This record gives sequence, structure tokens and C-alpha cells, in this order.
Amino acid sequence: MWLEGKNAIVYGGGGSIGGAVARAFAREGARVHLAGRTGASLEAVAEEIRAAGGAAETAVLDALDERAVDEHADAVGRVDISFKAIADGDVQGTPMWEMSVEDYVHVVEHTVRGTFITWRAAARRMVRQGGGVILAFGGEGDPPRGFHLGGLQTAFHAVEAMRRQLSVEAGAHGVRVVTLRTGGVPESIPDTFAGKAALERSLTDATLLGRTATLQDVGNVAAFVASDYARTMTAATVNVSAGTLLD
Repeated sequence: MWLEGKNAIVYGGGGSIGGAVARAFAREGARVHLAGRTGASLEAVAEEIRAAGGAAETAVLDALDERAVDEHADAVGRVDISFKAIADGDVQGTPMWEMSVEDYVHVVEHTVRGTFITWRAAARRMVRQGGGVILAFGGEGDPPRGFHLGGLQTAFHAVEAMRRQLSVEAGAHGVRVVTLRTGGVPESIPDTFAGKAALERSLTDATLLGRTATLQDVGNVAAFVASDYARTMTAATVNVSAGTLLD
């Protein structure tokens, strides 16, 4: 197994993306620590992992609360893998010129704060350990046409800038930092999202392969990147977009 004996924290582990990555980590032998604000959703994913023979623990916390994040990381002990997939609290569906400053900036502040706090907690421990892998979901790319994403694209670009900086600063200590970008995962779009069918068609039409990434695809790639098979990979984004995004 790729991740046998590893400790992995998944922030947002009760969500669709976080849950998929957590299941893949556990399948490959990692002990998964699911963290997030909703205990019921965290426990649902944990129960799936345990039923499949994996090891999972849950912790209810807010990734924007630095004390809670640090205390949880201390309780986990050794942190080999950290993956952040918390909801960004973005406001979508409104053209930029009609948005309030607060709605546009909120997702940027939320994303940068949550990314910094969780990455700092992981990096501090990984530097002392002499290695580890920090992953995030998102990344640069052209916004899909016909949809108003608010500040989400700005937030994604901010995470990429943070990835470059931390990679340079922590690389000498054996810490790898990688972001995953997909171009959109239809399975992760809530059924309550207005225009979901149109967005799914748009995402599929934008690919080169005629199909978008699935949740399982994202989990599989994340598990590989977190493993020693990808030990030379850092300061990079991994393209899981089926050709939507051209490197």
C-alpha cells in the first residue's frame, strides 16, 4: 500500500472532495484524521472507512481557528500528510460589477486564512520530523464561461502563490507542497445549485477527453501525490482536469 504507516489530516473530511481523498488515503494504508465543523458528516465518512477495513478518527473544529487547528495537530502527533478541502464560503451567481466588496473579498480572506493556518500547523511539525506532504484542492485556471464565480478564482490564485512560497521555504526540510486542480467535479456540485445541469454540460464540453474528473479520480491522484512514488514532486500543481486546463 502506498501510504502504509502514515498519519493524514483531511480538513473538510466530511465533504465530497475531502471524503473522497480520505477514503483513498485510508485504502492505501494511512490512518486518517477527519477534521471539520460538522460531526455527523465526518462520522459518516469515518464509518465508511472503518467498514472497508481502514483507520479513521474525527475531530470537530473550525479550520479558521488557529488554536483549535494547532491543538488537534498536537493530539494527532506525527503529521505525514495534510490535505485541505474546506468549503471556501464563496458567493457565486452574481457578476463582479454587481457584487458587494464584502461578498467578493470574503472567499479570498477565508481561503487564505484557512490555508495559512492548516499549512502552518502541518509545516511546523513536518520541518521537525524532516519531511511530509501538504496538499490543497483548487488552483489556477480559466473560469468557466457563462458562470459568475465571484472571488473564487482570486482565492485559487492566492493558494498557488502560497504553495510556491512554502515549497521554497520548507523544501530543504523535506516538505513537499502540491495543489490539485480539476476544472470542476460535477459530483461535488450540490443538487440545490441553480443551473447544475447546465454547469455539468459546460464542464464536460470544456474537457479534451469528453468526461470530467470523478471524486474517485481526485482521491486516487491525491493518494499517489502523497506517496513516496511522487517524492520528487513539489512546488507544483497536478492537473486532474481531463484536458480542461492546458499546462
